[in-house]
Amino acid sequence: MNEERLQEFGGHVAGYLTGAVLSFAIWLGDELGLYRAMAGQGPMTADGVAKRSGCHPTLVRQWIDGQAAGGLVTYDGTTDTYELSPEAALTLADDTSPAFMARAIQAFGSLYRDLDKLADAYRGDGGLSWSDHDAALFEGTEWFFRGGYRAELPAWLAMLDGTHTTLSNGGRIADVGCGHGASCVVMAEAYPGAHVYGFDFHAASIEIAAQRCAEAGVADRTSFAVADAKSYGGTFDLICFFDCLHDMGDPVGIARYARQRLSPEGSVLLVEPFALDDRAANMTENPLAALGYTAGATVCTPNSLSQEVGLGLGPQAGEARLRAVFDEAGYSRFRRVAETPLNLILEAKP
Repeated sequence: MNEERLQEFGGHVAGYLTGAVLSFAIWLGDELGLYRAMAGQGPMTADGVAKRSGCHPTLVRQWIDGQAAGGLVTYDGTTDTYELSPEAALTLADDTSPAFMARAIQAFGSLYRDLDKLADAYRGDGGLSWSDHDAALFEGTEWFFRGGYRAELPAWLAMLDGTHTTLSNGGRIADVGCGHGASCVVMAEAYPGAHVYGFDFHAASIEIAAQRCAEAGVADRTSFAVADAKSYGGTFDLICFFDCLHDMGDPVGIARYARQRLSPEGSVLLVEPFALDDRAANMTENPLAALGYTAGATVCTPNSLSQEVGLGLGPQAGEARLRAVFDEAGYSRFRRVAETPLNLILEAKP
């Protein structure tokens, strides 16, 4: 045993433990409104933050010292004050900002609550349905993707072959696996003459998706139904899978079913987590690979294994593997439309 390497590795693990605790503290700070109490206020005392947020001053002092130690807020020892920078406010306090991340941490917090269920899946057939997870996963997932969809999705839609013109003149959109409807809201706002149909097998998510669209003022051009990815009805000019196809048990059958539901010139928009095709390179060169593989091992792949076929693509499938799915499903065209550090944006046509 190399003592120096042991110490180095221990420090590496301690860094992850610190990150885990600070992630929880971010979740707590968002839930209590502590970041919102600080946003735009300049330097504040801990008591001032506590008073503005309506929280216990002793606990707030401990929480905010941890935030300062973690580099999330700045501390001035001469005045004993704390400040949330404009950049931190966009990330932690402003839920309308594309950079907002605080609420997404719920998705990862849910995994701790589901530890026993996941352990049973690992020791059993590998299956754990999305609907059997703690409810924090559903809201956290919405907020993990919501900002990016609002910032990027209209541009992605405009890059699709002929889709922008079709939807500008009306058209029908299916959002399969719509979750809480973040993408539905964006598409309904971008194309007010089109109609967006959201489908998900999780009934509780469908209820919230309809609520989100009503809050956004687009309820008149959105409809929702509980349906899985091979049972929804209708014909559509655009069928979308936002960060969900890899979760499904039978991606090939689902892609084939979507092809049957497309209008003659229609397209499938496939948005998937970014990954490199070479697995070894992906592990070392993709900065989000550790997050992607771990999410796959705890949420995405267990859900796939709980369904028929149980292909288990996982969120790090990569473009080549996804192309193979659509080739097998009978599509004639498949191309990368765009990419971000978080996503691959792909288009498939019959």
